[in-house]
Amino acid sequence: MALFTDTIREQADFGPGDAEWLHLLVGDWQLVADLAFADLALWFPDPDDGYTALAHVRPSTTHTVFHEDIVGERIRGDLRPLVDRAWESQTIERSHETSFSAEMALRVEAVPFVRNGRTLAVVTSHMDLSSSRMPSRLELTYRQCAYDLLRMGTLGLWPDFASPTGSRRGAPRVGDGLIRLDAEGIVQYASPNGVSAFRRLGGIDTLEGRSLAELTTNLLKDRRLVDETLPLVVTGRMPWRSEIESRGVSLSLRAIPLRDERERFGALVLCRDVSELRRREMELVTKDATIREIHHRVKNNLQTVAALLRMQSRRMKSEEARQGLEQAMRRVATIALVHETLSQGLAQNVDFDELIDRQFRLSAEVATGNQHVGTEREGTFGHLPSDLATPLALVINELVTNAVEHGLEDRSGTVWLIARRGRDDSGEETLDVTVADDGVGMPAQQNRHEGLGLQIVRTLVTSELGGSIHWGPRDGGGTEVTITLQLGRG
Repeated sequence: MALFTDTIREQADFGPGDAEWLHLLVGDWQLVADLAFADLALWFPDPDDGYTALAHVRPSTTHTVFHEDIVGERIRGDLRPLVDRAWESQTIERSHETSFSAEMALRVEAVPFVRNGRTLAVVTSHMDLSSSRMPSRLELTYRQCAYDLLRMGTLGLWPDFASPTGSRRGAPRVGDGLIRLDAEGIVQYASPNGVSAFRRLGGIDTLEGRSLAELTTNLLKDRRLVDETLPLVVTGRMPWRSEIESRGVSLSLRAIPLRDERERFGALVLCRDVSELRRREMELVTKDATIREIHHRVKNNLQTVAALLRMQSRRMKSEEARQGLEQAMRRVATIALVHETLSQGLAQNVDFDELIDRQFRLSAEVATGNQHVGTEREGTFGHLPSDLATPLALVINELVTNAVEHGLEDRSGTVWLIARRGRDDSGEETLDVTVADDGVGMPAQQNRHEGLGLQIVRTLVTSELGGSIHWGPRDGGGTEVTITLQLGRG
């Protein structure tokens, strides 16, 4: 639909809301194509004294007349006079039955869409007559409904800005079931699928000639749980969506009031059985709640383990054993923090900045002795996959602890945590994480000794994170360690 957007923006001389109104039309005109059993094309004047097709929709209730997309094409010479007349007269113009090919005879209508007295575009309806037969009552009703909606378009009454917006998941379509009401809410016609949908709710033999509002009211067991929009939808008074549930069956309803220049003369109500969809959504909600509960319990268990390690470390007479248990406690607490974050959301990605802010300061404070250690953080990590969050948090914890205990060596100083996201030459997204300090600097190569913490860092970076790590001197004194990770093409 890029052509539609660009052309409207660059060429049209529209007033407030005009472009948005046409966007609403294109977003909802599948309904008309299905009711009319016809292809629809949206025509807009071009600078070269003609019309260009800005949008095209095919019906799902019959075969298409245009097997190739016509968006971007200029109008044919035999079709232009009809569109010109519709544009000028601001009324629906019909062509005679004309054979445009050896295989197909078409009936074409040109419908001007008029708002605030101005023609904004013309929609042509192309219906195949080559397989004509005696139309059924369903077809006649559908075509009348399509005509009523297109007629409302010439009056600026449809599409309606009050129509439902946002997600259309589970929204009813023409083929799901259609009910036509009169101005009093009495059912004039119900398609077979519409009747079947309401019969699944229970206790309904027929719909025609009865009030849809009364039928719906009789089906409700617990009226305290009724959607407040339901009465206005089943009477066809407002262009809204609602839902009704009875006996384990859920119906999604959408109302489209039918109006003319003076009054509302009826309404269309589309209905769809969404019981299976709602059941699956409930399963997902239950599964998500279970996953969150698991993360919560894992976090609690890890915090218990950390507390036990802390208690055990206090009983140790050996300083080396006590420090070992305290380091194990900090590692367990870091993993617990990640699970706490995962337990608060359903997304597969973690806001790592929020998680690491607290962990960064905590790691530095726990490792600090009598000296004063400041912490500074630069850059943003952004959202990272949850499978990277735990090992990366552990790596940062170990590097910060190492920077305080060995880099500063009982001196006051600062530890920096810097994150930079970018892309490499192949377009892969990368993350560079640097932990730096302004301490004594790196020891000579012959004096270097990797403890358990640095061994953990190397293992996690290479195996769990699939990245690389580099130690080097920091400009201005001290040490900096940089980890480079590949995040893919996200």
